[in-house]
Amino acid sequence: MEWIYKGTTLDKAPEEYQGFVYCITNRATGKKYIGKKNFWSVKKLPPLKGKTNKRHRKTETDWQAYYGSNEHLKADVQVLGEQYFQREIVKMCVNKTTMAYHETKLQFDYEVLMRDDYYNEFIGCRITARGLK
Repeated sequence: MEWIYKGTTLDKAPEEYQGFVYCITNRATGKKYIGKKNFWSVKKLPPLKGKTNKRHRKTETDWQAYYGSNEHLKADVQVLGEQYFQREIVKMCVNKTTMAYHETKLQFDYEVLMRDDYYNEFIGCRITARGLK
């Protein structure tokens, strides 16, 4: 199944964004999950021979096959099949701080911990103002 962003399918990770905030909906039950996912990760490589600076390589994550970190959601995907789930990108984010902020804001706005129609079981975040400017 594909990721939907603004009504169209997203099949390539945009270079200018670090990641996104998403909502996965179980079409059979209407239950939802709000989370975040990185498009890119940074791999640290050892320095070249005779050098002291470590090297960094930007690599694409498994975002296209990702169905959240919640165990109940992943179990439902295994039992029902991917075709019963809609994956929608709610917000594209340029850095990890912005992703954490928007994920947490949506989770509080929709009161995901207080409702039975969300898979979310906890809200965890650490956000600094510096990354939001």
